[in-house]
Amino acid sequence: MTSLLFRDIDIVDGTGGPRTRGDVLVRDGRITEIAESIRTDAPVVGVQPGSVLAPGFVDMHAHSDLYLLTHPEHIPKITQGVTTEVIGQDGLSYAPIDDAALALVRKQIAGWNGNPTDFDFSWRTVGEYLDRLDQGITPNAAYLVPQGTLRLLVVGAEQRAATTAEIDRMCALLARGLDEGAVGMSSGLTYTPGMYADTGELAALCAVVAAYGGFYAPHTRSYGAGALEAYAEMIGLAKATGCALHLTHATMNFGVNRGRAPELLAMIAQARADGCDITLDTYPYLPGSTTLSALLPSWAMSGGPDAALARLDDPAARARITADVDVHGSDGCHGVTVEWETIQISGVGADELAGHVGRTVAEIAADRGTAPVEVFFELLTRDQLATTILQHVGHEENVRAIMVDPGHMGGSDGLLVGARPHPRAWGTFPRYLSRYVRELGVLGLEDCVHHLTGRPAARLRLADRGLIRPGFAADLVVFDPATVHDTATFEHPRQQARGIQHVLVNGEFAVENGIATGIRAGRALRRDTTREETR
Repeated sequence: MTSLLFRDIDIVDGTGGPRTRGDVLVRDGRITEIAESIRTDAPVVGVQPGSVLAPGFVDMHAHSDLYLLTHPEHIPKITQGVTTEVIGQDGLSYAPIDDAALALVRKQIAGWNGNPTDFDFSWRTVGEYLDRLDQGITPNAAYLVPQGTLRLLVVGAEQRAATTAEIDRMCALLARGLDEGAVGMSSGLTYTPGMYADTGELAALCAVVAAYGGFYAPHTRSYGAGALEAYAEMIGLAKATGCALHLTHATMNFGVNRGRAPELLAMIAQARADGCDITLDTYPYLPGSTTLSALLPSWAMSGGPDAALARLDDPAARARITADVDVHGSDGCHGVTVEWETIQISGVGADELAGHVGRTVAEIAADRGTAPVEVFFELLTRDQLATTILQHVGHEENVRAIMVDPGHMGGSDGLLVGARPHPRAWGTFPRYLSRYVRELGVLGLEDCVHHLTGRPAARLRLADRGLIRPGFAADLVVFDPATVHDTATFEHPRQQARGIQHVLVNGEFAVENGIATGIRAGRALRRDTTREETR
């Protein structure tokens, strides 16, 4: 391990307090001393004038579950200054798993993570997956047990209520995953099969999470029509079970919610006053990103991907789907009818469909003189549900209002596959520092760094990360507040951020002078069982 000295640098320590100036000594992967001046023979790290030293950023919502393993250098995130990611999001991931469930999950979330055919998926438990991460990744990673995958393992892909015995089995699998190091549980309640769970089923699972001192990170049942009711359901779960609640990619989208963020924030504030532990994360962009198949109504996905594809070939089922997406409002589209002009193709699995990338479904349909829903059906069928989309449905006033909530944290929700993925995968954290700190002044620099470091580390119960303190892990980033900015755009999303000079993970340079080193010093951050309070 290396010894390094940061000499006479502005220190933004992650607490939200004012910056200080001094020296920071790193030895054997830890911060060992902070002082006005340190006498040492350790080599001095060269930094550009005006730079600040901050804790490494924590991405509270990442979809790097496979990318960490297939691309362990992880250029998109490490070059943003991200030193820890939270994965296992939106209720669907790869552990715990069995052979049958793995086949379904790989196909269903190919648009999130790809579906490499020559990759070794030999783990089956959460512990085995975390052990695989420990073999060599660049940023650290913490894992959430995915509730939809639990349901797939126990109940299957069908739309039905779980029995008492099945709920007990899901609770046992969840407890094992938490015992093996997961930090909590996620849900994707607009994605099948997780969305088939009723509130009682979720409450039983949340009670397990609470007993282990973890947190629940739900993608709620709606961010459109019924958004406030969906948030209220999650807050009700927190009140009923005592489970800490983290509202992932918290937002209020679609035309029905323009300007309504204050209503959500008032609801959260009241719940906190009532004793609920509630935090949230957001990304600093307006469009969302998901799979095209997510727009399907839940009944159409019952039984899994193959059953859904079969329905797309059935005229009666197609007519029913058309009515849901164009007339009644699909629960897969947050209870609103699909506005095809907002649905932009960002990635495809089949090479012959590459010409559609960057175009909206409405544009493709207009060129053909056909109904947009017919383009929808064609893409889903020909691409075997692998198509990803950008969904242009956000509102700037809502984004800014939620960003200043006292429980707010940063999360990219970045999908790293596809020809033109959402630029948030490469630009989220520099964008916070440039657009929302330097340009707009929505957040002060010290406050923003707290949102991205100390606050999420506390939510993850990482006793030795997220702050610049003696004894803490040396996850650190050096950046220039005057020049840091995101360069990733919707047209050219895979562009490295600028103004990030150095990134250290566990005391090793992951980025040095703006260039990724390839050093894989990251590891799986398992739930800290020494700090359990309620179990």
